Amino acid sequence: MMKIIRLSLFIVSLFCVQWLVSADRNGTEKPPKVKNVIIMIGDGMGVSQVYAGMTANRGTLNLERCQFVGFSKTYSADSYITDSAAGGTAIACGTKTKNGAIGVDPEGNPVKSFLEHAAENGFSTGVVASCAVTHATPASFVAHQPSRNMQEEIAVDFVNSDLTLFIGGGKKYFDDRKDKENLLEKLKARGFQLAFNMEDVRKVSSGKLAGLVADEHPAPYPERGEFLPESVQAAINLLKNNNKGFCLMVEGSQIDWACHSNDEKATIQEMLDFDRAIKVAFDYADQDPNTLVIVTADHETGGMSLTGGDLSSGKVEAKYGSKGHTSVMVPVFVYGAGAAEFAGIYENIDILAKILKLYGFDK
Repeated sequence: MMKIIRLSLFIVSLFCVQWLVSADRNGTEKPPKVKNVIIMIGDGMGVSQVYAGMTANRGTLNLERCQFVGFSKTYSADSYITDSAAGGTAIACGTKTKNGAIGVDPEGNPVKSFLEHAAENGFSTGVVASCAVTHATPASFVAHQPSRNMQEEIAVDFVNSDLTLFIGGGKKYFDDRKDKENLLEKLKARGFQLAFNMEDVRKVSSGKLAGLVADEHPAPYPERGEFLPESVQAAINLLKNNNKGFCLMVEGSQIDWACHSNDEKATIQEMLDFDRAIKVAFDYADQDPNTLVIVTADHETGGMSLTGGDLSSGKVEAKYGSKGHTSVMVPVFVYGAGAAEFAGIYENIDILAKILKLYGFDK
């Protein structure tokens, strides 16, 4: 009898050890280390914009695959309601700043961005945006200027940066400048391959890439086609060549513009386009378990509210309370390695602090 009991205890103990080892391998006890981070910013995207897209898509979005959800507080250093420059800077640099400022603190001093931290640590870095790359949100991850309106100066910051790639609009700020300087030649001198359409963007799978596909902004969706998801895929294909890891910032820029116009149809179209780009990032995180994807917003735009709808038909009824930005908290959807760190309610500047903690970088 004692032998049977001892054998049973041995079998139970062995099962427990195997379960713990299995749990460890599956990430239950020790989640995968963060190697790649993709930050995706839906400019102006609040909960109503997300649910409008979900309703129009008959009840589902790729975004629903996210494992953890948080909320961030978006006020700037000098206003209850932030603009994209201060909101972008808060996420990129972990610093509240004045509305209109790019990559600087309230006193105007440059503050190191997430992408600059990453590049200093040997990671590949990139920016993708469905607007001019020199526009407020993407600029906040690269440039350091007192005003978002200084787009020619911001273009110089792109040239002088340690970026591996950038894809978006804004070509005129590089080659049709008031100072007559051709920054495209400087980009080539710094090793960038230039691409002016998506066909050429897709051809570049190694090295450095400057993809400037529009003189100013890419067209609204659907006129621009699948530019955003295809650009995210192209960026990942290039950046993943770095065995150390990569960090990529993606902006669904024109959700904001649709909401400024109180255009319900355009808001939904831009939201669904952004969601297709999110799918590309989530799919890559499934392939590489060391990848963290963060989907958030710099602020909400339009005070959008859903007053009716039908999930079976995709009908959405919406009203807007403003033509400008609002002060409400915005969602933070997170997927992949380290996602649990982002549950809860916190300041927008804490997003960078959480990423640096996961990486072990010093701020």
